[in-house]
Amino acid sequence: METQKSAEIHISRLGLQDVGRVQSFMTDVISRLPSPDLFAMGDEAYLLEHMEELGEIYGAFMKGALVAYTVLAFPGLDERNLAREFGVPEEELSRVAVLEATVVHETARGHGLQRRFHDLRERRARERGCLYLYSTVHPDNLPSIRNLEAAGLSLRFTRPMYGGKMRHCYAKRL
Repeated sequence: METQKSAEIHISRLGLQDVGRVQSFMTDVISRLPSPDLFAMGDEAYLLEHMEELGEIYGAFMKGALVAYTVLAFPGLDERNLAREFGVPEEELSRVAVLEATVVHETARGHGLQRRFHDLRERRARERGCLYLYSTVHPDNLPSIRNLEAAGLSLRFTRPMYGGKMRHCYAKRL
C-alpha cells in the first residue's frame, strides 16, 4: 500500500472498502462550493471503477479522518481520453494518465495537499510507463490552475465538458 507522511497528514491508497466514505466526503465538501459548476461530481460507479480497473484513488488523513482524496485515471483507448485532442498519437493513448478529481476539506486547505497529490500521481504514472499527463479544471478555479502550472502542465484547450460545464485542459509530456 502506498503511504506518505508529512507533519500530521498521512496519505495512502484507498480500496473498495473506502468507496462509501469517499462518496459521503465528496458530497459534503462539494455542497459548500460557491458554484456547482466548479466540480464535476462522480458517482459510486465512477469511484468503483477508479479504485481498481481504471485508476488509483488516494486519501489524506488527519488524526484518522479523511480530509482529502485524489484520483489518478488511466483512460487507455476509451473515447473519453482527451489526449487525442492535444495530439497524442493513437498508439500512445494507453500511456496517458489523467489527474482527475482532487477534493480537499476546508480544514485541510493550506497544507499543500494538491501539490503533494500531483507529485504522487506523476510518480505513479511514470512507474506505469505513462508518457503524458492531463487534467481538466474550471476556468475560475485559480488555486487548481496555479497548482497544475506549478507541476509543469500547460493549457492546451478550453471547451464545455461534463454536461456543458466549461473546462480548461492542461497537459504535459513526461
